[in-house]
Amino acid sequence: MKPETTDRRQFMKQAGVAASALVTPFHIINRKDTLKGEILGHGQYTYRLEKDWGKLDENKYPVNNCHEMVMDRAGRLILLTDHPKNNILIYDRSGKLLDSWTLNFSGAHGLTIHDEGGEQFLYITDFSTGTVVKTDLKGRILLSLDSPLKTRNYIEHAPYKPTETTIGPNGDIYVSDGYGSQFILQYTSKGEFIRKFGGDSFLQQDKFKQVHGVTLDTRDKSNPTLLCAERIKNTIKRFSLDGKFIEDIYLPGAFISRVVIDDQNIYCGVCFGMTKDNYNMQLNLGFVTILDKNNKVVSNPGGKKPIYSDGKLQMMTQDKPIFKHCHDVCIDGDKNIYVCQWNAGNVYPSRLVRV
Repeated sequence: MKPETTDRRQFMKQAGVAASALVTPFHIINRKDTLKGEILGHGQYTYRLEKDWGKLDENKYPVNNCHEMVMDRAGRLILLTDHPKNNILIYDRSGKLLDSWTLNFSGAHGLTIHDEGGEQFLYITDFSTGTVVKTDLKGRILLSLDSPLKTRNYIEHAPYKPTETTIGPNGDIYVSDGYGSQFILQYTSKGEFIRKFGGDSFLQQDKFKQVHGVTLDTRDKSNPTLLCAERIKNTIKRFSLDGKFIEDIYLPGAFISRVVIDDQNIYCGVCFGMTKDNYNMQLNLGFVTILDKNNKVVSNPGGKKPIYSDGKLQMMTQDKPIFKHCHDVCIDGDKNIYVCQWNAGNVYPSRLVRV
């Protein structure tokens, strides 16, 4: 394991209160989000905001939180919401609604799409019921994973609130228990339990404090790995496919939701932020952050320009009140970014058009 630096230990100590983020009230900053058509971002990664790209008739297609979005092979954008009336909304790239369906999940949270034998499938988590299912693109449930409590892979009464999935090169299913006991759980493609790794710790590098997302990284074709978004510690953790810790990618000030990989870049929605005067997790300070293939932050749409001093990334903060809580992003073939938000006044996704 790599030793932690003094300044990082200091940050983690100051940010410790955030570890109880799900039950502790946040310091709320009230701002009016009235900016439209803004040019956001930095360097070669700049975007024009289309705030109302995904807006629908809220009486017919209401949303609570727009949690995640993926794109299928046909270029359709598949949005997951936690409104039981419509867990799935499917758009074309112009923002037109193509289809909708529901599983009646009130805690629908994680959405992954995966190609299997020429067909695509969705993996959906509902943290409120501890449910992980595999469906076809029409919503037919094909597989449901047993809870680790049922299979006795957790101690009795341990919390299990899964937030995300990813699929390994051989079809293994990885589940992040981000609102529960902080493990990554690995299953076969048929749902048979293999192992768990991680666990709850604020200081240990091979454990997690809110492992909100898990993503397969195949940019190195010869060595695929897992990237785990550890929200409370502003960190992406890299693990081997069998659960061995490899490295930290530290993003000071950015409470990230999950890692999205497109070509050689990493994109993350920053759900919560900080200020220079307050290291606690704060509401209404979201933005998007983009890393290059060397894990260097190159742009922060909605946030301040990334600054490195002596090779170290400095704290990142929101620049303009464009976004409240960026829960996920999706990248299309033209490198436009679709932004999904949590706790943002029932808003539909926005689009950042690459310029």
